[in-house]
Amino acid sequence: MHPTIRTKDKRKLKVKALIDSGCTNTTIARKTVKEKGIPTKLFPKPFDMYNSDGSRNGEKTIKEFVSQTSFGHISANSSTILTVSKPA
Repeated sequence: MHPTIRTKDKRKLKVKALIDSGCTNTTIARKTVKEKGIPTKLFPKPFDMYNSDGSRNGEKTIKEFVSQTSFGHISANSSTILTVSKPA
């Protein structure tokens, strides 16, 4: 899927997306954030994220988020930023 996201600074960016209806957080790849120059903010209290099997996500601690990103008709107040890696 290749939706268009709208950043808080009103830019529209076409990105690759994976829809996971069971995910409890909205996330965006760190590589996408860097390549597209999307501004980030720091969480007041960083947190750890875990995979569905209970193992800790490869990212040590989630510290940043993208504010007010819109995914077509799906909207989120914030999207956590993750480093996406291939499964082992």
